[in-house]
Amino acid sequence: MKIAVTSVSGQLGAAIANQLIKTIGKEHVVGIARTPEKAQHLGIEVRKGDYNSREQFNDALVGIDAVLLVSGMDAPDKRIEQHRNVIEAAKQNKVAKIVYTSIIGAEKGSAFSPIVQSNRQTETDIKNSGLDFVIGRNSIYIKPDLEYIDTYVKEGEIRNSAGTGKCTYTSRQALAIAYTQMLTEEKHNGNTYNLAGEAITQAELANYINTVYGTNLSYNAISIDAYTKERQDALGEFLGTVIGGIYESMHNGAYDIKSDYEKAAGVPHPSALELIKAYKAIFN
Repeated sequence: MKIAVTSVSGQLGAAIANQLIKTIGKEHVVGIARTPEKAQHLGIEVRKGDYNSREQFNDALVGIDAVLLVSGMDAPDKRIEQHRNVIEAAKQNKVAKIVYTSIIGAEKGSAFSPIVQSNRQTETDIKNSGLDFVIGRNSIYIKPDLEYIDTYVKEGEIRNSAGTGKCTYTSRQALAIAYTQMLTEEKHNGNTYNLAGEAITQAELANYINTVYGTNLSYNAISIDAYTKERQDALGEFLGTVIGGIYESMHNGAYDIKSDYEKAAGVPHPSALELIKAYKAIFN
């Protein structure tokens, strides 16, 4: 059996490829990347595949039994066609199974909704492809908050518009375990899983960070408009609007959902505190 992982030079793709290597051996794992040289460190065969090129994926998926389609990072309208290039190439090559990394989120009502909608369209395209499929809807990574700790400490607080809304934080390492099972076990075929962790508030996030890092952070809720403008000023209009939309969705409860992680992965999802401890052990 050969399993291909797209965007294998990215953080999620690489994490899943590494978990697959541990589980089934590197000879059964093929990476696909727009720039294959960036993934040579994985020690597996890496083929060239740009989401914009159907022809490249026609070649990249030759001899592949299952493919993990990692959601692209382009604008929402472009992603749909890019993902279709992979789906159609998979059909042409008679790939038996496609697994997709989708996202949890509000399909309406926030600036992040167009990205969620594009993921839902790809889910529909995959379901209509005639291939066996499994869809994972990823929750929010905890890593960006932890990468931002120095700023939080400088300001003495975590400040955003989530209010008392809860977020089911996850990590790429946790997701890699679930996707490896979804790719290698037939019992998951036809399912859509919410891949999410423990639901916590931003105040709880601050307390957990304080516990692990010995900081003294508090949480300060501000309005959706004020936070979105703050992010736009810091990150530019496009990215700032997207980040503002994520916290608007969090405020509205979009990430406070029932998790299917244990059903997909076969093990419980790490707690938020465990995620923070794991990050600190690796990066600090």
